[in-house]
Amino acid sequence: MYTESIENYLKAIYEIQREKGKVSTNALSEKLGVAPASVTSMIKKLSEKKLLTHKRYQGVKLTQSGQKIALEVVRHHRLIELYLAEALGVPWDQVHEEAEKWEHVLSEDLEDRMDAALGHPTRDPHGSPIPSRDGTIIELDSIPLADMRPGQHGVVAEVSDRDPNLLRYVGKMGLYPKTRVKVVSVEPFSGPITLKVGDASHVLGAEAAQYVFITDVKGNPGEVI
Repeated sequence: MYTESIENYLKAIYEIQREKGKVSTNALSEKLGVAPASVTSMIKKLSEKKLLTHKRYQGVKLTQSGQKIALEVVRHHRLIELYLAEALGVPWDQVHEEAEKWEHVLSEDLEDRMDAALGHPTRDPHGSPIPSRDGTIIELDSIPLADMRPGQHGVVAEVSDRDPNLLRYVGKMGLYPKTRVKVVSVEPFSGPITLKVGDASHVLGAEAAQYVFITDVKGNPGEVI
């Protein structure tokens, strides 16, 4: 049994690894909202417990044991998010904060009951993969919407849950997982992107488009839609 603090660190490392690959002390400090000195101290502690490895200039990497713990916490978190959204009707921009409170105390029995009640799901409300009980996780091959070009189209795979305001914003455009989108135009110099979502047209800023991930991308870049 590990402390909530240790589980939070391991989960944060896993999430940064997934997003960026390299996990630096500064990235952990920013994600967890703690001082770099505290991060350094915890990294040393987790290294001694053989939950991670740390090499200078290469950052932090979870060991197999650390990954297993992190995935269990992630599984709890994402199952709770989906249960709150589907069973209780909690909006998708509110489930993350609630799941943060429950993820460390969810019993295995309740975890299994939630999993069964939801039909053994593989994705949470934001499209993020839910690890199985044995730690298997199915990642979709996707790219940020910001990387798409006019003439390309695809399906929303995932929307980052890092910011509730972002979720509310893109939700108003209908950019939910499994939604088909087409890129109509992209303004130069990191300008906004004009999209078709169903029959409606929307304009999305380039920064926000970095956090919407698209799979099954097709079409010829530059093709007029």
